[in-house]
This record gives sequence, C-alpha cells and structure tokens, in this order.
Amino acid sequence: MRTLEEVQATLEIAKLKAEDLQKTIHCLSFGENVSSADYCLMELDDTLCKHIEAGQSLVIRGDKDERAILCSSDKTYDLKLADTSNVLLFVPGCKTPDQLTNSQDSSQVAHAQIWGFCNSYWELRKQRPKLKKLKKLLMENSYEGPAIGGQEESTENRYTTQDLLERIQASEEEIKTHLEAINACQIDGYWRVLEFDYEMKVLGHITQLVDSESWSFSKVPLETTLEELGPLEPKAMIEHCLNCYGKRYTENDTVYFALHEDKVCRATALLLLQNAVKFNLREFQEVWQQSVPDGMSTRLDQLKSVALLDRTSRPETICLLRVEDLPEDTLERFNHLFSLREKWTEEDITPYIQDLCGEKQTTGALLTKYARSSMQNGIKVFNSRRPVAT
Repeated sequence: MRTLEEVQATLEIAKLKAEDLQKTIHCLSFGENVSSADYCLMELDDTLCKHIEAGQSLVIRGDKDERAILCSSDKTYDLKLADTSNVLLFVPGCKTPDQLTNSQDSSQVAHAQIWGFCNSYWELRKQRPKLKKLKKLLMENSYEGPAIGGQEESTENRYTTQDLLERIQASEEEIKTHLEAINACQIDGYWRVLEFDYEMKVLGHITQLVDSESWSFSKVPLETTLEELGPLEPKAMIEHCLNCYGKRYTENDTVYFALHEDKVCRATALLLLQNAVKFNLREFQEVWQQSVPDGMSTRLDQLKSVALLDRTSRPETICLLRVEDLPEDTLERFNHLFSLREKWTEEDITPYIQDLCGEKQTTGALLTKYARSSMQNGIKVFNSRRPVAT
C-alpha cells in the first residue's frame, strides 16, 4: 500500500503540484484472479440509461445463425464492438470528482482494488427491426378456416407471444405493431395469419351482406353482421376481418365499422394479381373495378408498394411486387430492384425503399448513396452504381 509520502514523492518526480489535484488520492491495486474476460462494457445513451435506471430491461435477441441485436421495450439496436487505445478499469468504490468532498485541509489516500479491465466495449446504434421473419414463421401454419368434420388442427409451427420474442430481432412494441400490420390474430393463445384466400372469402361474405342489406360501407353494424354470418364462419374471424378492413366506432351504444375503401380495393387487386405474371393494365383496371363492391372506386395509387406498373411497354402492364417480399438489407434491396428493372423513376422506386429509411433519413438520401441518376426523355431516372447480375 502506498503511503501519502510516496504519493507526494511521485507527484514531485512527475512535476505535478498537489494543490492542482483533488485532495483525495486513489491508489489502485489489482485484486486476485483479475481477467479481461470477466466483464463486458456497453455504452448507453441518455434514453437507455433512464430506461435501466427505471428498472426496465434490455434484451439481446437472435438465433444462432444471426448477428446479435439488443432491444429495449420499444426500440432495436445493433451491437458493434469498438476498441479503445486506453485500458478501461473496473474499480468498485472509486469515487468520481463530483462525489468527493474537498473540505479537508490536507490530502488523503484512498485504496481501491481493480476487479477487471477491458480494452473494448459494445457500441449501440439504433436500427430498423428485422421483422421479415415474423410473417415467414406465421405462414408455416396459416389459418385456413375451421377444421372440417371436427378434426383437430396440427399444433406444429405455432407461436405464442413469448415464442416470437425469442425468435424475432425486434422490440416487443415493434413486434406487436407489425403483427397488426400483417393482419395477425390470436387463436387459442397462438398468433396466426389467415390464408389469403380464406381472408378474402370472409371479406366477401361481409361485403355481400352490406350490399344485400343496402347498408352504408361507413356504417356496418357488428352485432347484426355476426348474427347473419355466424352460421357461415366463426364469429371471431368475421370480427377480425372487420378490424383489418375497417375502423370500429360506437354510436348510441351500438358498435359499427366503417370499411376502408382503399384496403378493400387493394386486397381485391392482390387477389387478381397473385396468379398472373403480368396483366394488361387497361384490362386489369376494368376487371378490378368490376370486382370491388358497388360504391367503391379503384385507383392505381391504392397499389403503392404491392404492384408495379410498366408504362414503357406496349401495351402498358402491371404485375405483383410486394415490398414485404423484398430483402431487408438495404444493399441487397437495391441490387434486387435493379435486377428487376435497370432504370427506375423516383415515383416508382420510392414505395419500395421507404421502409429502409432510418430516423431523419429520406428516400432521396438513400438514392444518392445507392444509385446513380441520369435524365431519360426529360425524366430523372436512377440506376445501379455497380453492375448487377440479372
């Protein structure tokens, strides 16, 4: 243990003045069995610090073949190992200058033991949640309607909320938001997505009932709908479809739904496009308008991020291209898009890269980084910065 005299002698050799330093002097020594492998450091921003101080948890998620990510209750962070040229010491009981009282007249020595050391730490960077895998898991056992003849459904490949939290690299809030976005519902405690054809069958029952009863699409009574369609499909599925394609509200203690025209028209278009490689655009628009319920109007802007128009072909065509089917990685996404089409207008490509934008990032910034612009027939177009294999 160093004495005060030894410390003062060291200061003199180093040509440091004692009056320029704190009155309390820490003398450090290594404890027994100290190792750099005993501890890991993680750098937290103010938000995450307050999160921890409030008693909340941070969770590291990912399967064995995935890179680990860290999640709070509502955000997702990438973990990156950062090296530092200075050795970082773990010293329990060591007080920082703001914790010291310098009222004493003379210097004093405090002895502290080093418990561990590190020359690297984990750096956190906020990132987009990896949610593509969520629907893929749920599609392993999609719901196709009640079992026929009283047969029990297979319970394989079904996932509870806890199962999804363990498998999906996203925060709990982000997972729940995405479950709603993909029209998932809980059946017997498991999250399920409806087989698309079955979902459209239930929606068809609802729109046909609205037409036969001459109801307004903005005022569909829940109780009457369940009574009328209950013999055809499970009431829970009817209400689920109303929630997916409409907005619930209450008027005079009666629950109604206002069906969303854009969502119904969009789903009808997906049904028409799913079995065709390409569709003559003019013919498609005619069939599409004939297929939606009377009183609803179809518009091409309802199909952003699910269908791609080719205005350069003769005749003009339309084909299915859903953003949810594209790669999650930004570079892979751009490579895939440029393999489908060499040159894109900003209007065409924006719906397919909008979800890649981080906080305070724009699609324009993404295009500047991953694409090269040029003018074609007076229109600005974007192509790949590097050759893309097709």
